[in-house]
Amino acid sequence: MAATKEIPFCPLISAGQTYPQVCLQEECAWYMKPYKTCGVYLLAHDAALDIKSKQQKG
Repeated sequence: MAATKEIPFCPLISAGQTYPQVCLQEECAWYMKPYKTCGVYLLAHDAALDIKSKQQKG
């Protein structure tokens, strides 16, 4: 099976646009090189885990 490589889209510059805008990766201040991902996605993922944890508690 051939590996597919997804094109990353930027959640910040895509906001309000008709089409998603491609991530600038290392040229962007929000790009986290050690994780090879966008800091905005990491913040959103962490927030989602926090909400899930709070929902399970109460």
